[in-house]
Amino acid sequence: MQAAERAAWLRLILTPGLGPRTARSLLAAFGLPDAVFSAGLPALLRVVPEPLARVLAQRPGGDIQAAVDATEHWLAASTDHALLTLADPEYPQALLTTADPPAVLFAVGRLELLNRPAVAIVGSRNATQQGIANAEGFAAALARAGVTVVSGLALGIDAAAHRGALAAEGDASTIAVVGTGLDVIYPSSHRALTHEIRAQGAVVSELPLRTPAIAHNFPRRNRLIAGLARGVLVVEAALRSGSLITARLAAEAGREVFAIPGSIHSPLARGCHRLIRDGAKLVESAQDVLEDLGVRGAKAGAPTRQSPLEPGAADDALLALMGHDPVDLDMLAQRSGRAPSELSAALLELELAQHIERLPGNRYQRLR
Repeated sequence: MQAAERAAWLRLILTPGLGPRTARSLLAAFGLPDAVFSAGLPALLRVVPEPLARVLAQRPGGDIQAAVDATEHWLAASTDHALLTLADPEYPQALLTTADPPAVLFAVGRLELLNRPAVAIVGSRNATQQGIANAEGFAAALARAGVTVVSGLALGIDAAAHRGALAAEGDASTIAVVGTGLDVIYPSSHRALTHEIRAQGAVVSELPLRTPAIAHNFPRRNRLIAGLARGVLVVEAALRSGSLITARLAAEAGREVFAIPGSIHSPLARGCHRLIRDGAKLVESAQDVLEDLGVRGAKAGAPTRQSPLEPGAADDALLALMGHDPVDLDMLAQRSGRAPSELSAALLELELAQHIERLPGNRYQRLR
């Protein structure tokens, strides 16, 4: 694509008050963006309101030109940097089947991943250790089976999904869809993870360069996560969670929705349980997801996190008394007949050995 063509596409998405739907209406009416800007005011008035038509009929302002120049500089900085438009053959075909595909995608990394079979894995930012282990395990198993893992590079489940896919053998890897410009890393603690994904996978955004982390941009990101994938797996989610929005968008786009069940006492299981009640498919292993999507690949068993130390007989007995639901110290003392001080020491050892997790409210959750 020539620089003049890119400039027209960029001007289209940078025009104030012009959203994705209006952009597609203009493209449907006039063809490519340069035809939109040369159409003239009378023709534009037949498609968009007068204030927007007048903006489109005028020469672009200096701020738009500065953004176009910055993008050209960014594209020239690395062969891994790309700008994909609706007219590009490399544009993700899966997004074209959704109701709201963006006119432009900024991308870094392996563009071929954008048109491979993919599953999105999403969940809570404040995930439990078991949730992290599940996300990593499912992602690794899906990647080994040749499925690209899509997520949003957020804290918690998203980051675990990316790490799991990156650690798997094979060529599937992972795609991070971000809610900022690609020259902004958010959260900043994921700088190293972002660079790893750029090297082995891909990072994409519909937002122009220099766009900071703004709350209302993340639901827009969520629709792309859902749209790029054949199915969305929710690992852990509270009832009010962006992951449930992603799941809803996936269902509306005709994608499969999967959810991992959890304890009835865990707030982070309630979102998954609601999804299952509403028709999402309960899954216990990555193989469940692969079979439902009709993907054949490497054997993908249920994810587990191996602890560095095997529990002894006394620890096994304590783990058995804990069961699989969160339990507090008083309840454990009642079940075991052991003093709270003795139990605290035993629980600390189990926590250090990664057999249990300490939860808010001085409760404990078994991990194995």
